[in-house]
Amino acid sequence: MTNSKYAGFFPELINNEADETTRPLPIQELPRQFQIDHEMAVIRTHHARIASAIDMFWGHKDCVEYLHQLILNGGDGVGRTRIGFKHEVLAAFMHLITLHDLPEN
Repeated sequence: MTNSKYAGFFPELINNEADETTRPLPIQELPRQFQIDHEMAVIRTHHARIASAIDMFWGHKDCVEYLHQLILNGGDGVGRTRIGFKHEVLAAFMHLITLHDLPEN
């Protein structure tokens, strides 16, 4: 207990093991399709055209190559070069590369 002027107004926080069951799972422990949808939503928010292209390629061997090209070259191969992508978009690209070749749950 602290000697704060608010002591007694708020309940003391206690780490209870029963609360562990209500905590959200890390994204890596969620179903594969949920992870894919989550990463695509991030990409779609910033780059709808690129998300549409990934949707078309998904499941084909060229999809991973396309994602690598986006990450490494900063462009999409049709003359639209980019200076770079936001961190969360790059992270989504990299996670999709990992997810692409995983077996479905």
